[in-house]
Amino acid sequence: MASILLLVLFGADLLLGLAGMSDMAPLGSASMLMNFGFVIFAGLLAFLSFTTYREQR
Repeated sequence: MASILLLVLFGADLLLGLAGMSDMAPLGSASMLMNFGFVIFAGLLAFLSFTTYREQR
């Protein structure tokens, strides 16, 4: 659940920063590289969490 929240937060920050609306970005579009990295790793964490959950059921 937390990984999805991070994915949405950093994804919105990245998309709004790329759209030129950095004043509306949740984190102020601090660093595009940081946002991109966090989006990738949050997606990976969400995938690993889901596969582990599916294995435990």
